[in-house]
Amino acid sequence: MSKPDFGAMTKPELRAYVIAHPDDQSAFQAFVDRFTSEASPETFDIPKSPAEVEEVEILIRQKLEQLKMNQA
Repeated sequence: MSKPDFGAMTKPELRAYVIAHPDDQSAFQAFVDRFTSEASPETFDIPKSPAEVEEVEILIRQKLEQLKMNQA
């Protein structure tokens, strides 16, 4: 039996394949490579105070609301 072409799969198809075949290391590596290559290189410092943690929480809520509005 031949391996599927992970490069030709969509992200949801690849994710579903990895979930259905948890022991397939090559599929998992393809999954990690795909999502890592598409991830933003932007990094952020860890919040150092309760005020910074609260600010991050507010920003996350705002981003989630923005995403909801874009999907509607």
